[in-house]
Amino acid sequence: MGELVSGSQRGLLRTVDVARESGYSVQQVRDLERLGVIPAAARSSNGYRSYTPLHVHALRAYRGLAGAIGPVAARQMLARLRTETVAEAASAINAVHARLAREREEALRAQRALRAIQAEADATECEHESEAMTITELAEALRVRPSTLRFWEQEGLVAPERVTSLRARRYGLPAIRAARIVVALRGAGYGIPAVREAMDALRQLDGPGEAQRILRHRVEEIATRTVGLLRAGADLATVVESGQAPATG
Repeated sequence: MGELVSGSQRGLLRTVDVARESGYSVQQVRDLERLGVIPAAARSSNGYRSYTPLHVHALRAYRGLAGAIGPVAARQMLARLRTETVAEAASAINAVHARLAREREEALRAQRALRAIQAEADATECEHESEAMTITELAEALRVRPSTLRFWEQEGLVAPERVTSLRARRYGLPAIRAARIVVALRGAGYGIPAVREAMDALRQLDGPGEAQRILRHRVEEIATRTVGLLRAGADLATVVESGQAPATG
């Protein structure tokens, strides 16, 4: 990637210069300008676009933001950063870092819970293969309501091993383990659709081991998003400081 200093010395930049400096293609630069990610380029009498180094900073900043919070939210946030005070913009960026830290802690907490579940299952499965729990007993053990277990059953997350003629539910060890995994994932902040996807994968693949793989991937993905945001820090600062007056009061 070229140095922006050389671009500054030349004055205005061509689309190809911006593409080279930002890591986007020429068409992507035009598309992102159309979407409002960067301010509109100046146009010469013959219609050619002219950019400044600030456009490059904005594109680099967008790359980090898009990786951290998604492209749509990044476009909206970058537009706000160009109009907010320095204090307001800094607060918004801090909130993204805090969100990533919270997501990481939730995933790590779920990993710890799953390791405890697996260790307990390994220690007790052989001794208690015939044990089962009623819906009331399982709800009490998980500290959830029986209605929550019924809702999870409707959503395909946890199913009792049998329902008696009186419609009394009985949960064996596999169902109990599945319910505890659902509790761990829900406690980590996963919504019902994400939990359903994870539980479907568990049934098809490697049980709790697959859940750990899913969570390890999530921790790694959060780390990648965080590093991308950190790498974009200087470019975000340039965008925030460009033409913005500091907050007063």
